[in-house]
Amino acid sequence: MRELHHPSTESIRLENVLHALSDPARMQIVLCLVDQGEVTCGRCTANAPKSTVSHHLRVLREAGVIRMRPEGVAMLNSVRVEDIEARFPGLLGSILDAARHDPVMKPQHAHL
Repeated sequence: MRELHHPSTESIRLENVLHALSDPARMQIVLCLVDQGEVTCGRCTANAPKSTVSHHLRVLREAGVIRMRPEGVAMLNSVRVEDIEARFPGLLGSILDAARHDPVMKPQHAHL
């Protein structure tokens, strides 16, 4: 398995984080991961095509929003809360609160 690139905390860029979180499907993945902790991609993305899931996870990982680590044949995903908080204090919490209170953002954790 090839090693996945994760940006260092210092190289996480605001515009990349905001872009990654601007897509409703990616926001649903992040909300699910924050609520459930470190889980496999299927836990938060059931019923979505594998190519779509891979794309969304890649965008989130490359922006520095999530960390992916192999565990056997599975890939575990988690939100880099501490890294984002260190880089942009209060940003992630504010965005997640807004998403949770947005009537358009229905809890769909398992659906993209």
